[in-house]
Amino acid sequence: MEHESGEVPRLGDEEQLLWEHVQMLWELARRRETAPVRKLLHPDYTGWVTGLDRPHDYEAAVASVGPDSPRILRYRLQPLKVTVFDHEVGVVHYRYEAEVEAAGGASQTIAGRWTEVYKRRGRGWLMISVSGGPDGMR
Repeated sequence: MEHESGEVPRLGDEEQLLWEHVQMLWELARRRETAPVRKLLHPDYTGWVTGLDRPHDYEAAVASVGPDSPRILRYRLQPLKVTVFDHEVGVVHYRYEAEVEAAGGASQTIAGRWTEVYKRRGRGWLMISVSGGPDGMR
């Protein structure tokens, strides 16, 4: 399995840990591990994928990494801005490119961007919201 992350801008310790958390979530998605994802999303999570009519909820977010979603073959992440506010809230803006399994076993490359919002939980992070998605869906 090939996956890589782009150059990380200079980050403080908190921002670096948050960026590593984002990378871990992508790896869980690649492996289609929904149980850990459930524990890393706030119960009141909500997100909005560009081009869709309305926001989605917690269950839709979990389903997006489950066995009924396209399988991620490889991915590349490029952090643009990672900010932690008052040691409590984190915001991550990044670009991604992913090769996913398409219908019939072929692969398709998708590129886009996400803005993700996190709330501190102990030493870790809990995702509370996202916005973004594939380029060209606006």
